[in-house]
Amino acid sequence: MTDLTPGLDARWNHVVRELHEAEKKAGRSAGDVTLLAVGKTFSAEALFECAKLGARAFGENYAQEGCSKVDWFREHHPELALEWHFIGPLQANKTRGVAERFDWVQSIDRERIARRLSEQRPEDLPPLNLLIEVNIDGEESKSGVQPDALEALAAEIEKLPRVRLRGLMAIPAPAETYEARMKPLLAMRELFNQFKKSHPHADTLSMGMSADMDEAVEAGSTMVRIGRAIFGERNYAQKA
Repeated sequence: MTDLTPGLDARWNHVVRELHEAEKKAGRSAGDVTLLAVGKTFSAEALFECAKLGARAFGENYAQEGCSKVDWFREHHPELALEWHFIGPLQANKTRGVAERFDWVQSIDRERIARRLSEQRPEDLPPLNLLIEVNIDGEESKSGVQPDALEALAAEIEKLPRVRLRGLMAIPAPAETYEARMKPLLAMRELFNQFKKSHPHADTLSMGMSADMDEAVEAGSTMVRIGRAIFGERNYAQKA
């Protein structure tokens, strides 16, 4: 696990201020956008320090690592009402642990994964919230469905028990200019608006990370996924 770099409190407070300023600039109400703290490669203890500052929603990219953190919090801090989001690619042989522990899975791009999560979600837990990941830039190396395949996948997910389709997620390609960053974000906003016509219960558009948070809020994101700007630089060689 990556050691927590000094200055977490200052970074967290800076991100919170930046998010509120972005909401205000976009003409949106304070709190419109959920801040998801992405703790991949950082220890559960580091996430606890972040929780003490006010973080209540955490994103994890790796199934084994994320499940171990959920278990750690259940054992050591059951008093904290935290929300756990799985945001990375999910292999079929890793779905059970995620289905049993997480509140959201944001990276659905195959019916098979959604079906396994549905089958493995314990009946005593609330339905698992799902987002379909969209490959909005058409990058061959990226996960996600193509926009023209979105409705077919959504129709299959809507049939499944113990899961609830809540909206869309995207990871646009990095871009240097404001205009280039806004292009895929605005395309996602348009796609989400169309999606809501056939899925009126959809209420979540997850897009925006440390490098494009302001633009994502301007484009209509309801959830931003922030890691490096909160926790500092990661050491991927130490990933569990």
